[in-house]
Amino acid sequence: MSDSLDAELCVADCKRCPALVDSRSRIVNGTGPVDADLVFVGEAPGANEDEQGEPFVGRSGTVLDDALRDAGLARRDVRITNCVRCRPPENRDPTTEELSNCRGYLAEELRRLDPELVVTLGKVPSEHLLDRSVAVTSEAGDVFDARVGDTTHRLLVCVHPAATLYDRSQEETFQETIRQAAALAGVGPAGDGGDGQSRLGDY
Repeated sequence: MSDSLDAELCVADCKRCPALVDSRSRIVNGTGPVDADLVFVGEAPGANEDEQGEPFVGRSGTVLDDALRDAGLARRDVRITNCVRCRPPENRDPTTEELSNCRGYLAEELRRLDPELVVTLGKVPSEHLLDRSVAVTSEAGDVFDARVGDTTHRLLVCVHPAATLYDRSQEETFQETIRQAAALAGVGPAGDGGDGQSRLGDY
């Protein structure tokens, strides 16, 4: 069943965004277990992701993997996806139209996965899913209810892992938010197999 659902969630072909069709070498779909309690949502694939066909495999991916490990998790324990599944030209931010064109795919993925917690990595996914301006640095670690498509998800704002590469002062915030995510979702040692669900009610 999991393999079947994973296949159903994959976008095999899409031509809604001409600039992205021209820029991409492939569509980068979400990876990770379809029964994951924790889903990370990034902005869009970069050069490494476009080349390898998997989200967060470059330097940012290494930072995320390290933070997951420190929180008692591994990449195989979580689902990682993006707001936009094709690499924008020159790694620019996706446009509002491109985000809108791809939103249905993400909404369906989150609806079918029904995770305990969605973690937005950076400003673009945070603003896209919360539908408002987000001051990521000051709101990192805050939990909100986000309406995505026809379903509502508990969402945790997190700084982008790349932010820690350019501003070392962001490292502690990022790592602490990942630990918080594990605890809230009830996964990893901090979650103790379920405490996270009850803690969600505190927010």
